[in-house]
Amino acid sequence: MKLNGIKVLDLSAFLPGPHMTMMMADHGADVIMVEPANGTGEPTREIGQKTGDGVTVWFRNIARGKRSVALNLKDPADHAIFMELAAEADVVVEAFRPGVVKRLGVDYDAVRAVNPGVVYCSISAFGQTGKYAHKPAHDMTVQALAGLVDLNRGLTDDKPASPNMPVADMAASLMALSGVLMALLRRATTGKGDYVDLSMFDAAFAWTPNVTGPVFAEDRHPPVKEMRSFGGSAMYHIYETADARFLVLGGSEIKFAENLLKALGRPDLLSFAKLPPGQAQEPLRAFFKETFATRSLTDWQKFLRGVDCCWAPVRSLKDAFDDPFVAERGMVLTDGDGYRHIGVPIRFTDEPAQPHFGLPAFGDKSARWGQG
Repeated sequence: MKLNGIKVLDLSAFLPGPHMTMMMADHGADVIMVEPANGTGEPTREIGQKTGDGVTVWFRNIARGKRSVALNLKDPADHAIFMELAAEADVVVEAFRPGVVKRLGVDYDAVRAVNPGVVYCSISAFGQTGKYAHKPAHDMTVQALAGLVDLNRGLTDDKPASPNMPVADMAASLMALSGVLMALLRRATTGKGDYVDLSMFDAAFAWTPNVTGPVFAEDRHPPVKEMRSFGGSAMYHIYETADARFLVLGGSEIKFAENLLKALGRPDLLSFAKLPPGQAQEPLRAFFKETFATRSLTDWQKFLRGVDCCWAPVRSLKDAFDDPFVAERGMVLTDGDGYRHIGVPIRFTDEPAQPHFGLPAFGDKSARWGQG
């Protein structure tokens, strides 16, 4: 596999860091997670629903394929164990608030002193510098300060809603993976390690190119009702069907509008699809709203399968996971005990991922490189 031989020492918890290092484990990296020796360990061991074996679904899907060592880094003996592991690690990941790892004596400078080629990645809410650096935060706090919660406004009540997906967490996870792999690639040619300062706030901002136009070009906030990807486009919108279910149109290219309107017998409305998102497209949006309300979702699915346009039924997460297509793509995997795992999204032709479904027990102090 692509990351065979790469040793990763992971001090992080919750989602961004653990998810990133699990992706590395899926592709062959040897990952040892450092858990607090507090009797419970990584917090997600106890957060959320548990399966029949007493393991939380969250922990199963961020910790598979890893080993664990429980350490109190304030204890000299445990600190020595950490430094022994860090001396041989290719990658060290931590997600404490800035300054904590330095107080614990496990920061980049301390590790680099015994391992000059290490790639050390710090994932934090707001980065290692700046006025927010020491502010406590999780995903929604970051999304709010980054302007993302404000973007999540209803088209009718114009009030911000709680984001249901941890965009800042997952953006940070993927950005951290990219940064670590870039640093490893550079090390392969120069022998030099590096320090990666990865901020959830920065990562969230980096995901906004499609909505930043009004800010950069006109110095104003993005008006939700006028933004194509927020429902301002009639061809990029949610519509209710006769049976109180929902479907989305999700592609506003003119060719798709032309195909759909022709199939619905209203090619005369195509000119509205060519206008800017917002009020100018209201006649077309009103037509779709009235039309889709006349038949059930099942009927519309049958009809739309014959139309070359971007559409989909609004499904629950359970329904989505139950779709045979998800299994075909390998995005639901079942281990030997019958428990399900989220699959591996990065697919290679050569040396594909081989996720190991084993989960680390808590409380061990004996985990060492090469023993997995």
